Amino acid sequence: MALILSSSERFAEHQTPPGHPDCPERAEVMDRIAGEWRRQGGEVVAPPMATAEQLARVHDAAYLQRIDQTAGRALVLEPDTYASAETHEIARLAAGAAVDAVGRAMSGGHQRVLALVRPPGHHAEQARAMGFCVYNNVAVAAAHARTAGAARVAIVDFDVHHGNGTQHAFETRRDVLYVSAHQFPYYPGTGAADEIGRGAGEGFTVNLPIAVGAVDADYQLVFSDVIVPILRQFKPDLLLVSAGFDAHERDPLGGMRLTAEGFAAMTMELRIVAEECCAGRIAAVTEGGYDLLALTESLRAVVSVLAADRAESARWPSSPLVSPTRGRAAAAAAQAALGRFWKLS
Repeated sequence: MALILSSSERFAEHQTPPGHPDCPERAEVMDRIAGEWRRQGGEVVAPPMATAEQLARVHDAAYLQRIDQTAGRALVLEPDTYASAETHEIARLAAGAAVDAVGRAMSGGHQRVLALVRPPGHHAEQARAMGFCVYNNVAVAAAHARTAGAARVAIVDFDVHHGNGTQHAFETRRDVLYVSAHQFPYYPGTGAADEIGRGAGEGFTVNLPIAVGAVDADYQLVFSDVIVPILRQFKPDLLLVSAGFDAHERDPLGGMRLTAEGFAAMTMELRIVAEECCAGRIAAVTEGGYDLLALTESLRAVVSVLAADRAESARWPSSPLVSPTRGRAAAAAAQAALGRFWKLS
């Protein structure tokens, strides 16, 4: 089978206070998904920990030292982000899973990889934990991919929250394209359509700020009108996915109305691009998703898409009574901001 899952029971060892959305039970859901895949004959690997060198491509040395010093202690890193006794190791394991996924995707033996990790990563800044995130797993993976021979790396983020940390890590560069479709305005407050990168990286940050209440059809429109055309023009050597599932209609944090079938359709759209542009090399890394049943259903749907023998047309859920006005507005804003860099008409 061409799909490999990266998973570890240790992700439950990152403890958060009672009632915190990023609860250890999320890791149990991921373990269940990995177990189902293993019973189907699929391969599941245990991830290594990220090295200091790999983390330092994205994070400051002083910040890495600060996290290492949390060993054996429970601390508040930020008002919403916590370290428990084992977090210094578990956060390295999450980043290591993302790095390992890149290596496997680029090796040719396993072109599609899904890393099931926590804590999530896309809010983590160069020197700051934020939004439940300690290390920026996808950013560390993208930086590793560049050193491993990928000339161009694309990151697509469909978490309900904008990935501020990932954007900031690469916003001055042309070799890493960052694309985010997210609820806006919403936490963390970044991700407006006119945030398109800076300096040499201008045009290589793509934000699709979607109003609260969006449904699958809204995401279908921004994928067809903006995300897929830009990816095809960028022609990445590797496609990374920040796979957050908190835009699901049942999620307690977001205000979107996506379904598990919608996440499957987005993943298939990205798999098709990967097949066209980079020999199918795609690696997805989990981000948010805080309703346990919705997370389970969404992960099963994504696994099914990535495991399929062939990439077929994405099967977007039909919603004939809903007009994708939110998606249309987001796409129009992105087109206005980026039209001089990409062909979007």
